[in-house]
Amino acid sequence: MVDQISVLIADDHTIVRSGIRLLLEAETDIKVVGEALNGREALELVESLQPDIVLMDISMPEVDGLEATREIKTRFPKINVLVLTMHRSDDYFFEMLKAGASGYILKGAKTSELINAIRVVQQGEVFLYPSMTQKLVQGYLQLADWENYDEPSLSPREKEIFRLLAEGYSNKEIADELVISPSTVHSHRGNLMEKLGLNNRRELIQYARRRGLLQS
Repeated sequence: MVDQISVLIADDHTIVRSGIRLLLEAETDIKVVGEALNGREALELVESLQPDIVLMDISMPEVDGLEATREIKTRFPKINVLVLTMHRSDDYFFEMLKAGASGYILKGAKTSELINAIRVVQQGEVFLYPSMTQKLVQGYLQLADWENYDEPSLSPREKEIFRLLAEGYSNKEIADELVISPSTVHSHRGNLMEKLGLNNRRELIQYARRRGLLQS
């Protein structure tokens, strides 16, 4: 007898869950063990059912897919999360991967691609929808550019703040990201602006683009 892959479907649309269940249960090696209409229910069912894979939507009420994924991977690290979403946004994509998702596939994918993604993730590998793979490569190259950026006049902390400012973070968001006070961010920001001869964020972004540190 073929070992079946147990799957929990988390999506707030009943019709979507029902359709996915029908598609998956047509496969002899996949078994849907439960359905959740939000992240909170997904967490409860993961604890009781211990599925191999959670097929996770992102936009859901009460607890969204991002928060639920973080919690699942913290509490049940061996359970894989495969994102199934309509969101093509870079922000969602990278945040879900950072939260611990093992794959990312769009709802516009073919049935065969979804089935393949489940099998790939079950083998302990990562599955990325082709168009999202390009985003990952671009993100990696951009990060490499920042890491190789050499401005001797800036301290390591100023370079961190420079990158976050150029990527659109507010002072408060930078403070939260680096676990420092907003006043410290303000001080570093003033210093790096003075060192680079810049007057505002617009000039800072233009400076970063001229050096190939940001995508145009």
